Amino acid sequence: MLDRAVIDSLFPADLPGPEHWEERYPPRSLPEGAVVTRFGPSPTGSMHIGGVYVAMIDRDLAQHSGGRYLVRVEDTDQAREVEGALEQFHRAFTYFGLSPDEDSRTGGGYGPYHQSERERIYLTYVRELLYQDRAYLCFATKEELDDITARQRATKLPTGYYGRWAIWRDADPSDVEAKLNEQAPYVVRFRAPEVTTQRARFTDAIRGKLEHEANRNDVVILKSSEQSPRLPTYHFAHAVDDHLMRINLVVRGDEWISSVPVHQQLFDALGFEPVTYAHIAPLMKQDGGSKRKLSKRKDPEAGVDYYIDAGYPAQAVLYYLRGLANGRLAELPLAEALEEPIRLSEFGVAGPLVDLVKLDDISADHIATLSGQQILDAVRAWAAEHDPELAGVLDAEPGLALRALAVEREGVENPRKDLKKWSDFRTVYGFFFPQLFHPLHGAADDRIAELGLAPELARTFAADFVQGYRHEADGQEWFGQIRDLAAQHGFARNAKEFKKNPEAYPGSIREASQLIRIAVTGSTRSPDLHAIAQALGETELLARVSAVTK
Repeated sequence: MLDRAVIDSLFPADLPGPEHWEERYPPRSLPEGAVVTRFGPSPTGSMHIGGVYVAMIDRDLAQHSGGRYLVRVEDTDQAREVEGALEQFHRAFTYFGLSPDEDSRTGGGYGPYHQSERERIYLTYVRELLYQDRAYLCFATKEELDDITARQRATKLPTGYYGRWAIWRDADPSDVEAKLNEQAPYVVRFRAPEVTTQRARFTDAIRGKLEHEANRNDVVILKSSEQSPRLPTYHFAHAVDDHLMRINLVVRGDEWISSVPVHQQLFDALGFEPVTYAHIAPLMKQDGGSKRKLSKRKDPEAGVDYYIDAGYPAQAVLYYLRGLANGRLAELPLAEALEEPIRLSEFGVAGPLVDLVKLDDISADHIATLSGQQILDAVRAWAAEHDPELAGVLDAEPGLALRALAVEREGVENPRKDLKKWSDFRTVYGFFFPQLFHPLHGAADDRIAELGLAPELARTFAADFVQGYRHEADGQEWFGQIRDLAAQHGFARNAKEFKKNPEAYPGSIREASQLIRIAVTGSTRSPDLHAIAQALGETELLARVSAVTK
């Protein structure tokens, strides 16, 4: 065991003891049964939609129990930090309404909330484990570690730094001091207890009683002495932080189940009350006949920005995710489901499938319940960042936008549901706006040709429509103009009549109507044509139909 003076020489002279931090971060004063949760994003990459899923669960469990939900940025792996990742986290939390009770922006009494700013705290507890001989200095080089791994594999032994392979575990203190005098780089390793059983047993808040292979590895708890600041590994940092931040429930992916044994050992060695873990199944994707984890590398929809950039309403996404967490919530109306608590007892152990078709349906249903003004406000906010041209048009034409949004939505029993996300607005409603409606003659001619109408007939029909147009408020009277004009130009009264004797007619009333529809909307598919005409106004309508005559 190293002499205490040698240990002290490795740390700042003014480093406080554990009692200082215990006093600095006292137990929280919360109601009985309150849970304190944390979401720990790592800025080593963009945020996965699974992160929103976990953060949503964390926030809900804390909120409904009278507890606290905090965000702690786990940035100890600074070499792999991705520029802009922290800003993306904040953008996601804001967009989905998952802003925490405590984090680096909002503050709180248990910060700092970036692990990179908590170095002195970690050093205190590393030193304490060295005092107790529950940790030791390891000077093994990369070459030595590679050799150990190669020999273990050659003899078909579990790889790792343990037992007789842990070459610095029981080193003579004089050898350690000699290495220190040489200023050789070292890490600090946790001295794992002698394994007395092959299995570690614990209770998971979702899965109940579990067991896993016991930890025998002397895991690194403090990174190389060559680094500055001296930061811990995830295992150690999470144990110290969860204790001092008084976290009592950790929701995380089931890939961490195998880490529970070492976490149990660390909590025990540090004298901390262990936290409760709830390991959730990962979000999955159907890939052919099999399922796999939703992957940021393979699946665009795995990234949080996919949903923000597309403009999915946050409430629709949260409602969908809550239904994946607890199937009961998927059966409730959206507003009710967002208020109902999430229950750990209702989680499944199989990963739920992310189905964008289902999300689109949910989102369309939700948008159909919103007023035109609510939709316009949401689209404008989205477009300000993602489609500046559209934002400018909406700012210039709010009245037209509201008239367009009213078509087949207001005053009807079954409103349109063709708007699934805000990025759909330009495609679905763009033709209403003169600034966005650019009917190319070639494209229009192609669509008219698909109707089977001769170009000269189309031009004449359009010219006559403009010449005799009446901007009727009544839909039947308005459409009667097209019907009368179609009869004058020899069109069949209906498709059935035309089908009986196609040689006798240039087309039916359907083709005549579609000609006007193409001129006005640029498409053969659109909402009610009379409603569109009323929204556009007479001048714009006639200008569009006149374009076909040229």
